[in-house]
Amino acid sequence: MVVTPEQDFVLKTIESRDVHFVRFWFTDVLGNMKSFAVVPGELESAFDDGMGFDASCIEGFSERRESDMLAFPDPSTFQVLPWRPSSNAVARMICNIRTPEGEPYEGDSRQVLKRMVRKASEAGYSFIVGPELEYFYFKDAEGTEVLDHGSYFDLTSLDSASDLRRDTVLTLEKMGIPVEYSHHEKGPSQHEIDLRYADALSMADAVMTYKQVVKEIAMKHGVYASFMPKPMTDAPGSGMHVHQSLIDLDGNNVFFDPSDPSGYNLSATAKSYIAGLLKYAPEFTLVTNQYVNSYKRLRPGGEAPTCVSWGARNRATLVRIPGYRPHSENACRVELRSPDPAANPYLAFAVMLAAGLAGIEEGLELMPPADEAAPLGCTRQQHRERGLATLPETLGEAVELFAESALMRETLGEHIHSYLVQAKREEWAAYQAVVTPWELERDLAVL
Repeated sequence: MVVTPEQDFVLKTIESRDVHFVRFWFTDVLGNMKSFAVVPGELESAFDDGMGFDASCIEGFSERRESDMLAFPDPSTFQVLPWRPSSNAVARMICNIRTPEGEPYEGDSRQVLKRMVRKASEAGYSFIVGPELEYFYFKDAEGTEVLDHGSYFDLTSLDSASDLRRDTVLTLEKMGIPVEYSHHEKGPSQHEIDLRYADALSMADAVMTYKQVVKEIAMKHGVYASFMPKPMTDAPGSGMHVHQSLIDLDGNNVFFDPSDPSGYNLSATAKSYIAGLLKYAPEFTLVTNQYVNSYKRLRPGGEAPTCVSWGARNRATLVRIPGYRPHSENACRVELRSPDPAANPYLAFAVMLAAGLAGIEEGLELMPPADEAAPLGCTRQQHRERGLATLPETLGEAVELFAESALMRETLGEHIHSYLVQAKREEWAAYQAVVTPWELERDLAVL
C-alpha cells in the first residue's frame, strides 16, 4: 500500500492532534451536507478502497436496488474541527463518491464540478470564483425573531451579532478558509461573510464548510442561522453573488483588456462569457435558485435581479462588472447576482462555468449594457417592454425551462438532471396545493 505525502500528513496529524474520529463529509444533490464517522485505524484502507455506505438514504442518489456506494476521502481537505474538544478531537475530510466498480458516481455533485473544471482546463482556463453569502440570525429555528435591527455596515449596539461573526471568521481561518470581509447586511439581523477567491472546486468545498461553521457557531451562542433565501416578507432576501473570472495557463486574467473600446476593460473572451451567462441563465436558474422560496427573493423592488441584463453601476442587473479597481487586471471579474445561498455550490458553479464556456465556444455577441434600461423596481412586464428577457418568475417556470435545456442535461448528466426535474416538479405541485394564510385573510370573508 503506497501512502502519498498528503495521506501521510493526515495520518501523522491524527496521531499528533489526538484525533479519535474522522467525519467523512459529502453533499447530496440538493446541497445538504451528509456525514458518517470513521475511526483512524480505517483510514489507510479508506484512501485506497473507500468506505461503503447505503446511498439509497441520500437525496438524489441511488434507488434501493443499487444502493451500495463508496466514499473516498480527499486528503487535501483534511481539517481538525475547531468547535469540537481538542482532546479526543474530531476531524473531517470531504469525499468523492464512487460506484463499487470504482467509477465516479453520476449522482455526486462534486464530480460534476470536477468534470466541468477539467473541461475548462482542456480549453486553457482555470475557473476562479469568489462568492458573497448572506444569511440571517434568529432567536431559534421556530420563527423569525431577529437579534437586532441594524442595517448596512452598522458597528453599533444595533449589531448584536458582531461576536458571532468574529467567532465564525476565526473558526473559518482555523480551517484554512481565508475571509475577505464580514459585515452587517441591509436587513435586520442579516449578515454577510465574503470568502477570498479561489479555484471553483476548492471554493465549493469552502462554501459547504462555511455554511456548516456559521450554523455551528450560531448554535454555540444559543441562536439559529438560516440560509433561507427569503425568510421574512418585509426584509431583503439573502443572496450568493458569485464573482468569477478565467485565468490562463500563464496566470493571466483572460477577462482583462485595457484597450476595450467600450471602456469596461473587458476582453472579447469576457464579453462572450457574459453573453453565455445571459443566454443560459433562464435555463440554469433552477440550480442557482432551487426552492419555491427562492422566487420570493427574485421579485421587483429589491436589488435581486429579475431581468437578463448586464451593467456596471446598476445593481439590478443579472451580471454586474464591479468597478472598485477598474484598471487592475487582478480585480477584473464579472458578478452573477441571481444565485442564493441555499443552492448546491458544486452544481451552481458547474452550470455558471458551462454557460460561460458555451458563450465563448459559440462566439456569442454581448448585448448593450442596461445601466439605464433596467432601473430598480421595474416589473417583468416593464423589462419586456424595454426589450429585456426576464428570469423565471416561479419554481414551476424554472423547472420547465431547465427540463428542456440540452446544456443543463449535458453539464449535470442524465441522473442529476432527471432527478432535479422530478423533485422540483413535485415541490412546485405540493406548494400549489397549499391554501396559504394570505389567501384566507384576503378572500375568506369577502367571497
